[in-house]
Amino acid sequence: MKRALVSVSNKEGLLDFVKGLVACDYQIISTGGTKKALDDAGISTIAIDEVTHFPEMLDGRVKTLHPLIHGGLLGIRDKESHVAQMKEHDIEPIDLVCVNLYPFKETIAKPNFTHEEAIENIDIGGPSMIRSAAKNHQFVTVVTDVNDYAIILDEIKAQGDTTLETRQKLAAKAFRTTAAYDAMIQKYLTEKFEVENPEKVVFGFDLVQTLRYGENPHQSASFYTDGSKMRYAMTTAKQLHGKELSYNNIQDANATLQILKEFIGTPAVVAVKHMNPCGVAISNHITNAWKKAYAADPVSIFGGIVAFNEEVNVECATDMSQMFLEIILAPSFSKEAFEILSQKKNIRLMTFDTEGEDAENKMVSVTGGLLVQGEDDYHECVEDCKVVTTTQPTEQQITDSIFGMKIVKHVKSNAIVLVKDGQTIGVGAGQMNRVGAAKIACEQAGENAKGSVLASDAFFPMNDTVELASEYGIECIIQPGGSIKDQDSIDKCNEKNIAMIFTGKRHFKH
Repeated sequence: MKRALVSVSNKEGLLDFVKGLVACDYQIISTGGTKKALDDAGISTIAIDEVTHFPEMLDGRVKTLHPLIHGGLLGIRDKESHVAQMKEHDIEPIDLVCVNLYPFKETIAKPNFTHEEAIENIDIGGPSMIRSAAKNHQFVTVVTDVNDYAIILDEIKAQGDTTLETRQKLAAKAFRTTAAYDAMIQKYLTEKFEVENPEKVVFGFDLVQTLRYGENPHQSASFYTDGSKMRYAMTTAKQLHGKELSYNNIQDANATLQILKEFIGTPAVVAVKHMNPCGVAISNHITNAWKKAYAADPVSIFGGIVAFNEEVNVECATDMSQMFLEIILAPSFSKEAFEILSQKKNIRLMTFDTEGEDAENKMVSVTGGLLVQGEDDYHECVEDCKVVTTTQPTEQQITDSIFGMKIVKHVKSNAIVLVKDGQTIGVGAGQMNRVGAAKIACEQAGENAKGSVLASDAFFPMNDTVELASEYGIECIIQPGGSIKDQDSIDKCNEKNIAMIFTGKRHFKH
């Protein structure tokens, strides 16, 4: 008879799978809670200590770490020396291993878990058996995913064993499983013990969906999550309606939510196109915020993504139903608003979590490598800003200056944003020089630029941006400062009667 070793934390589908193995003349070796579940179901099992002739010990920490287990997994069945040694030491082959691991991820996701609980949910024997079986996949079937139970049973029923091709794929999955498990543990311990700049960075991600294509139709793409319970994040967002998300949709929607997160506690609406904001507004009511965000750039919003930080109501839904939008995101939709918007077949309607974790690091891939940096989570406040000109900003200009800096940090550098009364009126993004970005923003704003505030993501290397701002009637500028030619810009502001505020913090976004 063939032998299967079964030891699982997740017992979904377990009984049917093991009954299927028994029907195919497999003996079942099992441990602990798994053995009890099988015994209670009337399935005959062999206890692990009946195989090892050694008791489970140290509160279950040691039970499968034994030569009679790992020899049975690792022995090469067609190698004479291995066969002889196994016979000499009474090691019987184990043909199938079904293991899923201690719930470490679930443990550290619980509120108020203790470090001791986390440590006790680090599985040692399970990964060891998985790795042994996967290494010897020429002869051993390794099962780590309940979704594979049916496929495996079908093959065993049909031909007495799994195919080599199936065992190869299962082995690769097994090593992905243990690698991801170890990645979770090292991440937890690295953060727990406050290790900075570790010599290795290891990630474990689960597939969310295979995408139709990437940035362009000839590129393949997939979407993965690390399983974190993030707020204002696409990994935890839920799609309620519409066609499948694309790679570009996810990128744009993520950018939209990151801008929206700047305005927690204030009714806000953000519209994004190609990962840059085309309209952002705040107000005392979400409907007013929507109308202002739309008015900021009614041309560019076409085919864009819009996010609300409050429930979408009927009035907003009625407006948006008259235009083409790719995605609308909100914490919720009123019943009537959802009915109106869902009449459009393809529009994606999504909700996102407003509670959860915030990302600590930002990761960007480069060819053959990875850049990791802390998130740009600095928020300008009045107390940290310094007025450097003779002309003083008004209270409204100071408010708009802080609003503008919250937006400009999310605009691709070089970046300039013009704002007025809690509304963007011009956005200049991704230019090779700062005055070029300013020209785009000013031309978009046109006459509306008069009396507005100009926000810059980095300092002015020359006074040409101030000169341009004065031509459009801009009355206040906020920028980091720090150029060796700061005084030139200050002098030009004083000459043109423009207030200038220095923040001391740069917000490049490449």
